[in-house]
Amino acid sequence: MIRVLSVASECVPLVKTGGLADVVGALPAALKGAGVEMRVLLPGYPAVLAALEGSEVLEEVDAFGGRLRLLAGRAAGLDLLVLEAPHLYDRPGGPYLDPQGRDWADNDARFAALSWTGARIGAQGAGGWMPDVLHGHDWQAGLMPVYLKDAGHDRPTVLTVHNIAFHGLTAAARMGALRLPAWAFHPDGFEFYGQISALKAGLVHAWRITAVSPTFARELATPEHGAGLDGVIRSRGGDVRGILNGIDTASWDPMNDPAISGFKSPNGKAANRSALMAECGLVEAGGPLAVVVSRLSDQKGLDLLLAALPAFLAQGGQLALLGSGDRRLEHAWLAAAEAHPGQVSVKIGYDEALSHRFYAGADAVLVPSRFEPCGLTQMYGLRYGAIPVVARTGGLADTVIHANAAALTAGCATGLVHDPQSVPALEEALRQLCALHAQPAAFRQLQKNAMKHKVGWEASAPLYAALYARLADSHATEKA
Repeated sequence: MIRVLSVASECVPLVKTGGLADVVGALPAALKGAGVEMRVLLPGYPAVLAALEGSEVLEEVDAFGGRLRLLAGRAAGLDLLVLEAPHLYDRPGGPYLDPQGRDWADNDARFAALSWTGARIGAQGAGGWMPDVLHGHDWQAGLMPVYLKDAGHDRPTVLTVHNIAFHGLTAAARMGALRLPAWAFHPDGFEFYGQISALKAGLVHAWRITAVSPTFARELATPEHGAGLDGVIRSRGGDVRGILNGIDTASWDPMNDPAISGFKSPNGKAANRSALMAECGLVEAGGPLAVVVSRLSDQKGLDLLLAALPAFLAQGGQLALLGSGDRRLEHAWLAAAEAHPGQVSVKIGYDEALSHRFYAGADAVLVPSRFEPCGLTQMYGLRYGAIPVVARTGGLADTVIHANAAALTAGCATGLVHDPQSVPALEEALRQLCALHAQPAAFRQLQKNAMKHKVGWEASAPLYAALYARLADSHATEKA
């Protein structure tokens, strides 16, 4: 049994802002059958502490401006280690933003403390449990390999890049406060144009780097998608690998989903479609019912969708959107709903049960992202027979088979893929969606293909397990 410590800033069902949380929450169960015992280290947000059962204090230290207590316990079926630090995490708002939607001013210290604690566990264990491998996620765990090296330990580390757009940048003057070593602050270390980059620290110093889809891994090495770190990615060569995310198929099971009227074939979607139309105040117009469940940002291409919306509605389409984010886009989408009553519904915020009802009732799910490391939305759509209409980027390109003539004839098409990420290309994809929807037999077959497509962790969990095993064996050999 290989012991792995997963270090992350969020985890379903305890705290979530995006797909990172889904992956962190699903991996422990997915890996259990592959011979991996995984524990998750999380910040002690109020929601996490409230859910923690049978907690035990393993360690108390003074660091990062206050008292840090390491707790062990269980919540939602997960084995957790929780960093209790009220001065860092006991506050309203989200994991990264205050109630006004602004970054917490001390985010650098909040997640440096998390990385430092992960490194400390890698060096000395926690309550008698010693991990063989440390697995960090995104910039919030990026400093962990540096802290580990600075302490003179060589425990194997993996950094998974979920979104390279966020570097965790902070001023060089914060080196001392963050307990960072001077030897690592240079252009080949974690210095990034005069600042500290937590993400770059992990990319440079982790033993291995994974990206959340094969296409995203290749994109990271390009100036267009590398967010200024493409040179670092290229320099790591074979140490970088794309492993496609999966979804928790037990939580996302249309046959046994308490939030919906269960179904096992496209025929069963009819009741859910009618219920969703009624819930959203939409009126049947003859075209497909499309949904968007997303953070509202230009990255997600939702400004492109706004521009393409009139053409889609003119063909009888209806659209329901659930999400929050950029206030400019929130206002623009609310205005679109007001301008098109009965055709467009917009709900600002996030509701997990409602998201399940969206996928269950939808004919299609739209993901017009400018870049998308992996994306889980399209996988939920596939699972629930909501045809994905996606941009050709990252994991979207890896998970959806475009319904061109050949794929339709071969019976393997699962959705529509548009390229480039532009309004005309998106309008054409939506036109194709409407044309397919107008052919009931062809559209029903497309939905059947989608629902049969494997979207779980069956293929990817063994790849992670094999990676951990190679690193653990390499470490043991070096120690021998």
